[in-house]
Amino acid sequence: MKGQIIVTDREGKVHELEAEEGYVLMEIIRDAGLPIEAACGGCAACATCHVYVDQEWITSLNLIEDDEESMLDQTFFLKKNSRLSCQIEYKNNLNGIKLTLAPE
Repeated sequence: MKGQIIVTDREGKVHELEAEEGYVLMEIIRDAGLPIEAACGGCAACATCHVYVDQEWITSLNLIEDDEESMLDQTFFLKKNSRLSCQIEYKNNLNGIKLTLAPE
């Protein structure tokens, strides 16, 4: 079953992207052509897929694991709702999730 994620880019433009289970949010954002570097390819070894998850969705996500937390601790522009989009797998319960791309 396909759903959608709603991504606000760095210029404030909102994009509704088609999402499918089995993909991580970083892949969905990257494949839609939005400016997300994802340099490590999804290994939580960089923070170039850093996003801010809208507060209403935070409790729907899996808890942050140690690798992700370590990378986030090293990134700029860290907020309480910061996550690495490569570490969030899209599932149907995330249909309509809202994210904002963090500054580069």
